[in-house]
Amino acid sequence: MSTVADQQDIKREKILEAAYQQFLHYGYSKTTMNEIAGALSMSKALLYYYFPDKSQLYIAVTRKLANEYLNTLKDNLAKIKDLRDAIVFQIDTHHNFIVNNYNFFDFIRLNEQSLPDQIWEIVDEIRQSEMQLLGDVMIAEANRGKIRIVENPGEIVSLLLDALNGVRVAAMGHKKNIFPKKEYLDEIHQKRLILVDIFVRGLKN
Repeated sequence: MSTVADQQDIKREKILEAAYQQFLHYGYSKTTMNEIAGALSMSKALLYYYFPDKSQLYIAVTRKLANEYLNTLKDNLAKIKDLRDAIVFQIDTHHNFIVNNYNFFDFIRLNEQSLPDQIWEIVDEIRQSEMQLLGDVMIAEANRGKIRIVENPGEIVSLLLDALNGVRVAAMGHKKNIFPKKEYLDEIHQKRLILVDIFVRGLKN
């Protein structure tokens, strides 16, 4: 028999999924708590019981998406033995994540200069997890003798992620925005793949 806590968790997950669909379809600015409650056939008061305002609900959905993205990386990178394949998988997964959820991220695009601290915490958690996962692949590849052994794999992966981020900045032509317009995404993706080949060749024995 499910407990009250279990039932609350189930209801919370339903709220997050309904909110995600509303944000994805209409964007943050055009989605209201009334519409989310209506999509759930739930009273607005009950919705506010779980989430005090729309921004907190959006942050919770963002965290859920981030966890799903990281779980995809964790589940697959553990099985990939080749360093280049691992980095390409991360780049492809990140690209698809942004493309598939682009409209959802309109809140971030429109509020880049004043994002809540919780959003930056999620961004940092993603970065740290990516560094750890790719660093583990790099160490394993070095142990197999496929690339040179490096003393500081964490710093090397951090440098790579900085370089991949630099591709985004260069493609956009300025440094004021962290989130690219949709028309830049494919160009950024292709240039990142080229950079990966250069990066991996530089680590070969």
